[in-house]
Amino acid sequence: MLREWRQRRNLPQLDLAHLADTSARHVSFVETGRSRPSRALLSRLADHLDVPVRHRNALYVAAGYAPAFERSRLDSPRLRLVNQTIERLFEAYEPFPALALDADEDIVSMNRGAALLARDLPARLLEPPVNLMRVALHPDGLARQIVNLAEWREHMLGRLYRQMIHSGLPSLRSLYQEVSGYADTHVGTGAVVDDSVLTQLHMRLFDTEIRLFSTITTFGATTDMTVAELSLETFHPADDHTAKVFRKALEARTEPARPAG
Repeated sequence: MLREWRQRRNLPQLDLAHLADTSARHVSFVETGRSRPSRALLSRLADHLDVPVRHRNALYVAAGYAPAFERSRLDSPRLRLVNQTIERLFEAYEPFPALALDADEDIVSMNRGAALLARDLPARLLEPPVNLMRVALHPDGLARQIVNLAEWREHMLGRLYRQMIHSGLPSLRSLYQEVSGYADTHVGTGAVVDDSVLTQLHMRLFDTEIRLFSTITTFGATTDMTVAELSLETFHPADDHTAKVFRKALEARTEPARPAG
């Protein structure tokens, strides 16, 4: 298993040994089963190989140690602080979109700004688990409204490919094969020339055109696999017009209904 991750990261034994403060001979002996690594060394090796959390437990067990990470349900009492943190962040970020995603790019939580983006999607794409890649790239999803679809599609597929390689998850490989095969026949598939330093999502929404860019945040120093695999994606307005559009849309949605007459 250690050799597989080292080869996946394209890292020679000598380089890994140097990073982990051990000898190439010891790394070789560990890979061939001639030597059993200490738990501390195994942890260092996993760190420098950037082994995803869900695979580290398997490494520990294979070496004869107890698993280091638990997996909790996101709605469990143990993760109350995490949920409260996400809720505060998402509420503070409104009216702009914010999503919480798991390792499979399934949406586990969203704020009202993100719900505005999804308001015109067909019901079948919103059946749990709602997958961000399908929502963004399916011919009947947001792809219908994206002006720079070719550019955004390349950005999203590149991101998914990197996650697939990094994680080694078969589910992401299947997802990549699925979404990369979607027919690219929508209106507005041509690339839009843009001098922005960030890839922007340029789409038609609220009877106008908006521009957004995104950032992704993860939790650090966690011993729970669910939390380690969570990512928070926030979308930022790329211009004043987009900011005004979202503020107005959310105000209209939250405004109390007026009495008839």
